[in-house]
Parts: sequence; structure tokens; C-alpha cells
Amino acid sequence: MTRGTAIDFGRGVAVVRINGRFSVRIGLRVLTVVLVLLGLTAAVAVLALGTGEYTIAPGEVLRAIFGTASRKVELVVNEWRMPRVLLAIMLGAALGASGAIFQSLTRNPLGSPDIIGFNTGSYTGALVVILFTNGGYYQTALGALVGGIATAAVVYVLAFRHGVQGFRLIIVGIAISAMLHSMNVWLIIKVDLAAAMTAAVWGSGSLSGLHVAQVVPVAVALPVLLTCAVLLAYRIPVLDLGDDAARALGIRAEPTRLGLVMVGVGLTALATAAAGPIAFVSLAAPQLARRLTKTSSVAVLPAAAMGALLLVTADLLAQRVFSPTQLPVGVVTVSIGGGYFVWLLAREVRR
Repeated sequence: MTRGTAIDFGRGVAVVRINGRFSVRIGLRVLTVVLVLLGLTAAVAVLALGTGEYTIAPGEVLRAIFGTASRKVELVVNEWRMPRVLLAIMLGAALGASGAIFQSLTRNPLGSPDIIGFNTGSYTGALVVILFTNGGYYQTALGALVGGIATAAVVYVLAFRHGVQGFRLIIVGIAISAMLHSMNVWLIIKVDLAAAMTAAVWGSGSLSGLHVAQVVPVAVALPVLLTCAVLLAYRIPVLDLGDDAARALGIRAEPTRLGLVMVGVGLTALATAAAGPIAFVSLAAPQLARRLTKTSSVAVLPAAAMGALLLVTADLLAQRVFSPTQLPVGVVTVSIGGGYFVWLLAREVRR
């Protein structure tokens, strides 16, 4: 026990009290990082709203948002470009928060949903709907949600041996992900060309062509899932003490882990259902946020803010780098994230 630290066992929950100035300094640093990330996200969003075939100055973009610009500018900004930018921000936040949950549970920077296989499971569920039922957006979203939950259930059951250990969860998840990826390829090969092309485009992860109809369900579900994530995440440090210690302190270990897994899968499936599987955001965002906050653990809100910044920036690059040709945002995140993944693997090997 370090100097100035005490543990309060009141109400059956372990609460670590650190020296006041140290605790306040950490809280202010985390809050500052979140606010800076949100400010950068807003700046990139304004830039994205103003760039395109019809360029609009940032000041005019702000006037359009507040309803004081010309009708033409308001049409371009609010009706044509705003849904895509909002979805990039919200889905990036969902992916960042999901990555924070799984990296905290597994205590491993590789423990993100796209590595464990939950992204792939969501894609499998959506593929079944797209290829065999010709379902619309909401049917595809439901298929992605069911696929993600089913994959999480299989991984959780196979990884359960007197509790779930992080390393075992990652290994089992990678194996299930490989099997599902092979199944996805087989499904695309077996159907007709038109359906295969539709599935392949959706599977690359794209925000093109999304409208207000896709924004509304995400805007409703995301705050609920993020609230649940924040409420459950405070128990993770207690779980790190071990299951026996957690039970002694009034925390039911496995139900808590299961709840966190379900929330994390819900966040991943929400993003996959709206835009397809977008890789590497949930892997990189929590670690980048942790380095900025300089904390020993991964926090949900900074990771969500970093995820929003990463995805809205990646989508801006996807639209403008090869303009007028637009790339799926998943192509950009994979291109950037591949280098990050190699660096992260090399760093883990050295450790």
C-alpha cells in the first residue's frame, strides 16, 4: 500500500482513496484530454462539412448549422453532409468505448473486438440477411446484432474455465474469427454476382449513402450503451484483484464480466450494423487515449472521444485523398491501423 492510500470497504465495495492532490490532478488531466479530443473532433467535423465538390468556408458552415446561412448552404451542410459526419463521430465513439471495455477485461492491448472476432460475427449475421433475405437496413442491422451476440456467446462459453481469463478469451476469439471469416468468404462465393458485390461493398465498412434514417437509431442506442459501459467500467479495477477478492468485496465477477461483454458487443454491433465492419479503431483508440491521459488503465470516455476523432478524420481522408473517387472508410482505417498493429505487436514482443 502506497503512502496516502487507503481502502474503504463500506457498502461491500472497494474504493481506493489516493492522496487528494494526486487524484484531482489525474481527474483534471483526463477531463482536459477528453475536452481537447472533442474540440479536435468538432474542428475536423466542420472541415468535413465544408469540403467537397462545393466548398464552403468554416464560418459559413457554422452559420448553416445554426440556421442563419442561405438555403443552398443549409441544404448542402445539414441535409447532405451532416448525417455522414454525425455517424462517423457516433460510430467512432462506439468502437472506441467497445475497445476500451475488452482491452480492460482482457488486460491486453490486443483484446479489441475486431481481433477477438465480434466484428466478424456481426458481419456474418448481416451477410446472411443481405444474401438470403434481401433485407433492408433495419433487417441487416438486426442480423448484425444477432451475429455479434451469438459470436460473443460462443467465445464466452468456450473460454470459460472456472471463470474467463483474458488471454484465453483472445485465443478463442481469434480462432472463432478465423472460422467465421472463412464462412463469410464461402457465402460470398456461393451467391450470384450482384449480391456478392453488395455484400463486399458493405463488408469494407463505408459511410457513403447513409442518411438521417440511419442516424436516428444510432443516436438513440449509443447514449444508453455508453451509460451502461461507464456504470459497469468502475468495477473492472476490482475484478483485476481476482475473483475471490471481488466476491469478498461484494462484486459478482462473472455476471459483471458478462454484462461488460454484452455492452461491448452491443457497441460493436451498433457500428457494424450501420456502416459495416470498420477495423482497427477499437484497437487503436483506447491505447492512444491511455497514452494521452497517462493513466495505468484504459478509460471508456477518453477512448470514446479518441475513437470519434479517429473515424471522422479517416472518413474525411477517404472522401478527399483520391477525390473525386471516394474510398470506403474501412479501407483507410485498415491502411493506417495495419502499421499501428505491427508496431503494437513488436512492442508486446519486446516486453
